[in-house]
Amino acid sequence: MALKTTLEQLEEVQAAITACLTSQELRGPHGSVVRAQLDALQRREEKLLARYTEEQASGAGGFMNKVEFGRPS
Repeated sequence: MALKTTLEQLEEVQAAITACLTSQELRGPHGSVVRAQLDALQRREEKLLARYTEEQASGAGGFMNKVEFGRPS
């Protein structure tokens, strides 16, 4: 199984939050199923957002490297 990127994980958590808000508990003839705990999903989302922001700042153009060239000899 390939590791998912932070962005992919963040998208999954946000989709789960949306599903959770839409229908938290499903009931049927043989019982009920709770999709997820909203507070746990929100904590996970906060962590992933912080990680994604850090990744973007450190590797994807968040900072520029300064290069200086001396005079040719």
